[in-house]
Amino acid sequence: MGSFYISGANMKVGKDKVVLMHYTLKNDAGDVIDSSDGADPLPFLQGHGNIIPGLESALEGSKVGDKLDVSIEPEEGYGLRMQDAIQEIPSSALQGVDEVKVGMQLQSQDKDGNAFLVSVTKIEDDKITVDGNHPLAGQTLHFSVSIESIRKAEAEELSHGHVHADGQHNH
Repeated sequence: MGSFYISGANMKVGKDKVVLMHYTLKNDAGDVIDSSDGADPLPFLQGHGNIIPGLESALEGSKVGDKLDVSIEPEEGYGLRMQDAIQEIPSSALQGVDEVKVGMQLQSQDKDGNAFLVSVTKIEDDKITVDGNHPLAGQTLHFSVSIESIRKAEAEELSHGHVHADGQHNH
């Protein structure tokens, strides 16, 4: 049995703590975008950017059993939508891709060679429009969260900046 479900009696969410939370994420219309319902709680290492900044800040100081409803503005979530992240490219630029469809995600690289995903949003003749914005960019995010477990992070987790589940670790 791993140490995930063992928490200090008075331990609070804080930097370098491993937290397990259940969550439901909704948009402004109340539609569920994502949820851990029916799955394991989401583990993350507090203070290391494993979750969006606004949610990480809102959870600081919470205890096991706490339930929170938090709304996160785009600037503290996935950012504002950036018009310059939307580009039109010639279809010839996608050689090697069998069939391009709207909604498809493709890996791209910036000028420095960093990889990122873009979504195909429009196909017109020999032009394809791709959007490098995160799909939730520009949206206010509404989280319902319950804190399930808190523990101190292990040295290896701190050095790697993320949670290792029950001694299992693959990079």
